[in-house]
Amino acid sequence: MSLKHAVLAALLEGEASGYDLAKIFDVSVANFWAATPQQLYRELDRLDEAGLITARVVEQERRPNKRMFSLTEPGLRDLAAYTSTPPRPSAVRDELMVQVQACDEGDTAAVRGFVARRMETARAKLARYDRLRERMLDGRDEDSYLAEAERIGPYLTLMRGRFFEEENLRWGERALAVLDRRAAARSGATQAAEGVEAAPRG
Repeated sequence: MSLKHAVLAALLEGEASGYDLAKIFDVSVANFWAATPQQLYRELDRLDEAGLITARVVEQERRPNKRMFSLTEPGLRDLAAYTSTPPRPSAVRDELMVQVQACDEGDTAAVRGFVARRMETARAKLARYDRLRERMLDGRDEDSYLAEAERIGPYLTLMRGRFFEEENLRWGERALAVLDRRAAARSGATQAAEGVEAAPRG
């Protein structure tokens, strides 16, 4: 998937400035696609030149003018055609998993700290996703929302992000428990060995 289609999909929410889109990516799209503001602005310029989006300038007092972007009919057609294209398999590249893989021969305590930090990040993301979910539901229960909402794609991707972070927490809890048990067993074995060496010979 290219950033192009992630931007087009985000603009389904309606007209937005580059700043608005950066916030959308940070809050609601970050669970499946990451982009820096600089990448977003470059992509917006490319999409505008290609005629897939249109931009209008909004004049502001005491602040720089801003450009507001919206989808064009060609952009909508491009996005619709994209949804019929089989996606490429996901490619996972997670540096923490490489460190965990090597932890038996490395600094296990440091790796344990990295796992704990990943869990903190997962909790923070879940809290953010839950706030977004409450705003989307706006007092409705999930079944009512999914039956009545004009668009359900954003909610389904939000659910995927929540499930992913919940799984990160489950794995992290299990990994920490295993690492802690092994550390305690090694510590006990070391103390026992030291006790044997220190015992008086008679």
